[in-house]
Amino acid sequence: MDFLSPVLDGFGVVFQPDNLLYCLLGVTLGMLVGVLPGLGPAATIAILLPITYNIEPTSAIIMLAGIFYGAQYGGTITSVLLRLPGEASSVVTAIDGHEMARQGRAGAALGIAAIGSFIGGTIAIVALTFVAPLVSGFAIDFGPAEYTMLALLGILLVTTLGTGSIFKSLAMATLGLLLATIGQDPLLGTARLTFGSDQLLDGIDFVIVAMGLFGVGEILYNLEALRKKAPKAAPVGSVYPTRKDFSESKGAIARGSLSGFLLGILPGGGATMSSMVAYAVEKKATKRPEKFGRGAIQGVAGPETANNAAATSSFIPLLSLGIPANATMAIMFGALMLQGITPGPLLVEEEPQLFWGVVNSMYIGNLLLLAMSLPLIGIFVRILKVRAAILAPLTILITMIGVYTVRNNVFDMYLVIGLGLLGYLMKKVGFEPGPLVLAFVLGGILESAFRRSMRTFDGELSGFLGEPIAASLLGAIVLLILLSVLRAVRSRNKATQNKENKNSDVTPAEREPEDGAEQRDRDPAEHP
Repeated sequence: MDFLSPVLDGFGVVFQPDNLLYCLLGVTLGMLVGVLPGLGPAATIAILLPITYNIEPTSAIIMLAGIFYGAQYGGTITSVLLRLPGEASSVVTAIDGHEMARQGRAGAALGIAAIGSFIGGTIAIVALTFVAPLVSGFAIDFGPAEYTMLALLGILLVTTLGTGSIFKSLAMATLGLLLATIGQDPLLGTARLTFGSDQLLDGIDFVIVAMGLFGVGEILYNLEALRKKAPKAAPVGSVYPTRKDFSESKGAIARGSLSGFLLGILPGGGATMSSMVAYAVEKKATKRPEKFGRGAIQGVAGPETANNAAATSSFIPLLSLGIPANATMAIMFGALMLQGITPGPLLVEEEPQLFWGVVNSMYIGNLLLLAMSLPLIGIFVRILKVRAAILAPLTILITMIGVYTVRNNVFDMYLVIGLGLLGYLMKKVGFEPGPLVLAFVLGGILESAFRRSMRTFDGELSGFLGEPIAASLLGAIVLLILLSVLRAVRSRNKATQNKENKNSDVTPAEREPEDGAEQRDRDPAEHP
């Protein structure tokens, strides 16, 4: 009963009128953000960070959390009706969801997605309620050595478990760590990488990095897509799945809840990877894999359940360990720090109302999503008709006003513009900003913890091996590096083998005419 007491107190926090209002506002904004292609929860939360300064901390985090998990369902609407994913996590949903829409079953696809999202999110919240305090209790024993290894492991997981190139992710993480060192040395107070500018002595604020890369950068990158005329939406039809739909989807929803919860906890996992893994699992589990890509309802139920479960479980490492699992959680980390709240093992004990208020608000938020999602589909589809010439400049204007209000400093606006252009160019050449932002957040933790550890160990790196938890985390880091190298070697060998097999399929007799043709081309006089 002692454990349930703060949980029940958390419901008292949620049911305060202000917090209910902010929860409703968050999930509504999240659905809207999910519908608009290219904006995303990370960009929206970054843009809204300055607004949270004047809001009570619990209410602010409840609203920002609502935006995050609300956006996971919003992206489903355009994926199904237009084959235009509003969110990266909804890309695989578009495969079978849009095929169902073309068959006149868009309503069933959207309905099962809403129900699966609710079930997956609710299961993850229940697990979060029991798992997060246990993780926090275990993490109280963490010292500088353990946090050094945990931060390093988080950075490596982001770069090696992501869906993009490992080399590009490592490059972005390195740049993020470099940006984190700008300003004064935290122990000695000497200037680093300021280039003589007094404006950079305090370093680059996280809000500036987030709003530049995810706000301005994402908007600039997506302007080309927003300029295109919106495709015609498929008719919605009945939004209630049939009994047969439920029967075919129940296994996918169960598996999606489990895989989404587990992958959401991992740094670098998150909703996008969870949805892709869930789709692959369903394609393997079904007895009729040929239906996938042609309107299989399991191809909608599994990924949609998984991405909502992952969106919820990614709060566990953030709230319990102070380690953000993905780019959006990194921005949530920044939001908590701006409110004077340090995420980590002591959060449950020091801020129980905030911790349990945010966790329990997800129950209410999921119910609101389920109640609103289906009736509001028509309204959200109409929003797609807003011209990019109106939407994009207005969003950038709000971003610039927001960043100025942080410190009333014009120099910060120039930094946001510069980082926005950097983010745009990065996206153009295939470099994702997520690893950069995560490394920027974890860089401060890593440097401070490592330097304190070195003082404790008298400068001996072997001191990490004397701490059981730190040594275990170091072993996990070494294992992860070895697995990454092994995967890279296997990929290279497979590519080489495929090339050799392709060449071996061509017989010498088949190559002779080509060689003769080349000889005739080189010397036409000898081959009239």
